[in-house]
Amino acid sequence: MSVPDSAGGEEVKQAKEIEDAEKYSFMATVTKAPKKQIQFADDMQEFTKFPTKTGRRSLSRSISQSSTDSYSSAASYTDSSDDEVSPREKQQTNSKGSSNFCVKNIKQAEFGRREIEIAEQDMSALISLRKRAQGEKPLAGAKIVGCTHITAQTAVLIETLCALGAQCRWSACNIYSTQNEVAAALAEAGVAVFAWKGESEDDFWWCIDRCVNVDGWQANMILDDGGDLTHWVYKKYPNVFKKIRGIVEESVTGVHRLYQLSKAGKLCVPAMNVNDSVTKQKFDNLYCCRESILDGLKRTTDVMFGGKQVVVCGYGEVGKGCCAALKALGAIVYVTEIDPICALQACMDGFRVVKLSEVIRQVDVVITCTGNKNVVTREHLDRMKNSCIVCNMGHSNTEIDVTSLRTPELTWERVRSQVDHVIWPDGKRVVLLAEGRLLNLSCSTVPTFVLSITATTQALALIELYNAPEGRYKQDVYLLPKKMDEYVASLHLPSFDAHLTELTDDQAKYLGLNKNGPFKPNYYR
Repeated sequence: MSVPDSAGGEEVKQAKEIEDAEKYSFMATVTKAPKKQIQFADDMQEFTKFPTKTGRRSLSRSISQSSTDSYSSAASYTDSSDDEVSPREKQQTNSKGSSNFCVKNIKQAEFGRREIEIAEQDMSALISLRKRAQGEKPLAGAKIVGCTHITAQTAVLIETLCALGAQCRWSACNIYSTQNEVAAALAEAGVAVFAWKGESEDDFWWCIDRCVNVDGWQANMILDDGGDLTHWVYKKYPNVFKKIRGIVEESVTGVHRLYQLSKAGKLCVPAMNVNDSVTKQKFDNLYCCRESILDGLKRTTDVMFGGKQVVVCGYGEVGKGCCAALKALGAIVYVTEIDPICALQACMDGFRVVKLSEVIRQVDVVITCTGNKNVVTREHLDRMKNSCIVCNMGHSNTEIDVTSLRTPELTWERVRSQVDHVIWPDGKRVVLLAEGRLLNLSCSTVPTFVLSITATTQALALIELYNAPEGRYKQDVYLLPKKMDEYVASLHLPSFDAHLTELTDDQAKYLGLNKNGPFKPNYYR
């Protein structure tokens, strides 16, 4: 309030009092605002007690229903009006009139095509392989049935296999990782794909069966991730299994199953263990998980890692990647291990190696990446602190005993896509991500470039097995030849403008190597 200069002292005093009163009145209004805001928050809390579509869910609610409350791991173009209708009940055709597929919504194909085109930009090595071998058609006559994550990166692999002459039928190895728009784009392009995000267990096996059980079409090659497809063909269609020319498996779970079949003398086809190839272990398992673990946790929980106590179960390549990422953000990281070699590596990297039972009461986050079963049991879950986050970075959903949590005394509350609060009778909540399934591909995305390395390895393994002369591979599990590993690596070096040093003849003789490789022995891992 302005006061004239000619005003007397008394007038000035009164004006000052009025001005102060206005000022303090304004301040009082401001200081009262938080109380009003708290009241509003209470009102909102009261409002959210009413049941909503994505709120509290009963134990009887199926996996498929809860899964459709999805915002996609990348971007979702799903029309919410389609969510309640199972793709199995829809009659869909692509622009060519074909209905040989089952996806969430074929109308999303245009969006999916854009996703694939983006992925191609960072998968130059696989595209280079496609261009080099496209004229020769090394997979002409190959009928490949696949069961992998269906993402934009996998789509580039599938279309590469088709460009090399193969016919492909595809399903998803994880009920939460499918990008619906990408599946639609593949279906529009003529690939027989049967997958959508949020499948039920019954849907999962139905999709695999639709890929295998086809009149007038019989698979002669298998590309698997987890061993479910191989297991299904072996059990349900033994005559088809006997005629398979080769199996390519990329996960530790699936490889374990293959070795079990081989040991029992029941593996009647050659199989390629891609999981233990150098290009898979040292790149996909390590670098992919180092970047995607944080992405998955941040998107689902918004948690800050500085000062948090985290236990990582398993210190293989996946565990190493997870620990490195978490440590870089200031987390206090513990490691559990069964292998003394991996345990010693963890110690030398600065992590404390413990038993899970020793730290389970104090940690804020539990991450499994062992490939084993029942790593986190109901006993562990009962002892966890309130708001502890539990997730899995291994392929299979067996590492966390989720089944033990589906009991009447525990309440499940869906708080956002792929995030459940499991509530104990005393009010304690455990935050379970992706219902114990693979976190990064269920809840976020993974680095395209690293997947290019794995996809190129898979493509070369399929070409090798399909074209190998009779007798080269017997009915057993084989590792990728080192020459092939090195070839995959060399295809990716131009992306970094990297220039390899060449051995001189004298140096090659001294080392006992061929100048052109392989530079590592076959036993090198």
